[in-house]
Amino acid sequence: MRDFVARAVDFCRRRATYIVILAAIVTGLSVWYASNRLGIDTDTGRLLGEDLPWRKQEMALDKAFPANVDNLAIVIDGATPELADIAAQTIADKLTARTDLFRYTRRPDGGAFFDQQGLLLLPKEEVQQVADRLIQAQPLLGSLAADPSLRGLLRTLNLALEGKQRGLTDGSELQQPLAALADVADDTLKNPQPKPLGWSTLLTGRGDSKSDRQRFVLTQPVLDYSSLQPAEKARDFIHAIGAELPHVRVRITGAIAMSDEELETVSEGMGLSSGLSFAGVMVLLLIALRSWKMIVSILSTLIVGLLLTAAFAAATVKSLNMISVAFGVLFVGIAVDFSIQFAIAYRDTRHREPDPKLAMKETGRRMARPLVLAAATIAIGFLSFLPTDYRGVRELGLIAGAGMVIALILNLTLLPALMWRTRPHGAGARVGWSSWSVADRFLMQNRRAILIGTGVLALIAAALLPRLAFDFDPLHLRDPKTESVSTVLDLMADPNTTPYTLDLLKPSLDAAREAVDRIEKIPEVKHALWLGVFVADDQDDKLVLIEDLRNLLGPTLSPAKVLPAPSEDELRAALRTTVERLRAAGGPVETRLAGALEKLAGSDSARVAAFRDAVTAGLPRTLQQVRALLQAKKVSLETLPDDLKQSWIAADGRARVEIYPSIDAQDPKALQRFVLAVRAVEPTISGSAVTIRESANTIIGAFALAGVLSTIAIAIVLMIALRRASDVLRVMGPLLLAGLFTLATCAATGLELDFANIIALPLLLGIGVAFDIYFVVAWRAGRWPPLATATTRAVVFSASTTAVAFACLLLSSHPGTVGMGRLLLLELVWVLAVTLIVVPALLGPAPAVSEHQ
Repeated sequence: MRDFVARAVDFCRRRATYIVILAAIVTGLSVWYASNRLGIDTDTGRLLGEDLPWRKQEMALDKAFPANVDNLAIVIDGATPELADIAAQTIADKLTARTDLFRYTRRPDGGAFFDQQGLLLLPKEEVQQVADRLIQAQPLLGSLAADPSLRGLLRTLNLALEGKQRGLTDGSELQQPLAALADVADDTLKNPQPKPLGWSTLLTGRGDSKSDRQRFVLTQPVLDYSSLQPAEKARDFIHAIGAELPHVRVRITGAIAMSDEELETVSEGMGLSSGLSFAGVMVLLLIALRSWKMIVSILSTLIVGLLLTAAFAAATVKSLNMISVAFGVLFVGIAVDFSIQFAIAYRDTRHREPDPKLAMKETGRRMARPLVLAAATIAIGFLSFLPTDYRGVRELGLIAGAGMVIALILNLTLLPALMWRTRPHGAGARVGWSSWSVADRFLMQNRRAILIGTGVLALIAAALLPRLAFDFDPLHLRDPKTESVSTVLDLMADPNTTPYTLDLLKPSLDAAREAVDRIEKIPEVKHALWLGVFVADDQDDKLVLIEDLRNLLGPTLSPAKVLPAPSEDELRAALRTTVERLRAAGGPVETRLAGALEKLAGSDSARVAAFRDAVTAGLPRTLQQVRALLQAKKVSLETLPDDLKQSWIAADGRARVEIYPSIDAQDPKALQRFVLAVRAVEPTISGSAVTIRESANTIIGAFALAGVLSTIAIAIVLMIALRRASDVLRVMGPLLLAGLFTLATCAATGLELDFANIIALPLLLGIGVAFDIYFVVAWRAGRWPPLATATTRAVVFSASTTAVAFACLLLSSHPGTVGMGRLLLLELVWVLAVTLIVVPALLGPAPAVSEHQ
């Protein structure tokens, strides 16, 4: 192998011009091919294999209810319940009209059905309470129905105040509406856009909580997975609508929205971090190689290799997923090590061999075994992911594994050709750090103590491993400041709106009803929803109350004549009249309101209009809702509206059940208990809670399987190449030790493994096995003691350049990227420490060169 590589390197040196031209042609073709064939697939649902049992259940549910897949959840928070209703309906109507952007839109908590049946769906006691409040407000409702304006409200208050003056009432029923109106009046005097009057609360005593003022719209956008942000156009359209709606806040969340915003977060600051990374790497390369010509040759080789690997990806996987897109970072991080090793070895050889032709050939001979072995073992490590169920990493393994082969070939062909064409100068002095010879002597003299100390540390590290935690909640990897994530966290504070639920698909409604009865007995379950929850209990008793209310209020709410809107002068006159009535009535609330209304009556037109709008903004909607509630009718499963049924009954009659936890779903252990408890009763559950748990199990299993396979395969390759079991252990032992120390440090410091930083483990394998191979091969060749040699210089600078790139990840605003950077740096520190301290002590004095040659 050494002779073959030496001849190949010498051939490329002699045909350097043709090699460079050929590389340029192949690179150009690769760019054309990759740019036309390689796509981006941002669908995170495709990262895991579709033949997993829980994935099959998930896909079966998606197929049965296609309208529930890939939805954007629009959360509307209104200043009042009626304004939230108006905004939700406005958004739903506009989205329904844009069929080019949205396939399907619905309001899960609103619409005509809920307007009419909302009162019927309340408990009987609450129905009675609302009816009593509405009966009490009958005079106000009648006046407002005939004159739905600020003038109508003030006239009603004047009549009530007059009744109090005459002793017909004690005026206690006026305190709440007067106080509410005073709040709006005071706010108007301070703000150009005052908070509107809450009519629902005023009339029914309900609607003052956050959940009462919150509405939802679900929509299925038209997604473009060839774009980095598939739902960007749909989200922009929704935000534009929300910006036009006063007194409401419109937020968007859902898996699609979070994926879109995650890409924005990851790319934020990428230019700065990339620039700093490039500058740092350039400085380190210049210090290590002391030659701009070598740096240009190395960077050119890296770029060519990266483009060829991209072309390979286009020919095999066709599109990059959210995991495999990281192949570029892995390629550069590892391939640059090959280049540094070759370049420093050339400089070291030139120090001893003045003829550059012979030096180049000798460098090929010298680096053949370590580079081939390093590339082979790293490629095997990546390719070990191919048998796993984690499609995201499986494709990354294929691309990165092929990339290592490409990098090896280029570093033994193109790099020598480029170096020969640029003719970098030779080494003026011996390459290496002579000052490190003191450390070499220390390591050789204290081998036993170092190995014993390492063994003790290994035992301590192993004892810490049970404390190692895996955070399987992907939400923790996202930036909590983004709209989609902050909205989800807000919703999770309410058990009724948490997205961490379970779904169950049953063959019929009867089966769904029976399942709900069983499931709701589970302590970890708060409640289970099915279509039957929209059919109210005690309908006959409630309808009697509603019918009495309709008979009493119906005529009041249907006046023969409705007055037109008042003019500004009429409003000012009504305000002054009310001020007089309030002052005559006395009382602290009346006095406060009188003072505010008096100032408004004398203020400018804009202020009067702002007060008018704040008072009447939700009035038409409130009157409409009261009229609709009085039309409630008895319903059954058969008479429920079709658009509601479609969310709960599939086309083939199968029924969906949605299960909510009674525990804190953000607690991983509690979420696991929730899933296991329900699964014990219903084994075929799916849903976001199952996806989170099973994804973690699948990913952990994939890495465990890949770790076992790669360890075995690498050991076999090393055994074939090195032909001594002891040398194989000398390579593999320190690698496993570095991994042990890394995981133990994570356990001791509380750094959890997660979906993002676990991808760093293959890089540990690649860098660690390469460094160990370099040292073992140098030891076998007699280039020892190690620390003062060119090998150590190359390893240190290779690790330093990689560390600079990893450190720049810490500048990201994306928590997952920052966590990956932390783990990568931690791994690198332990790999370097083990390589420079434990490996020399483990190897000991170099054997006779002939022993292993």
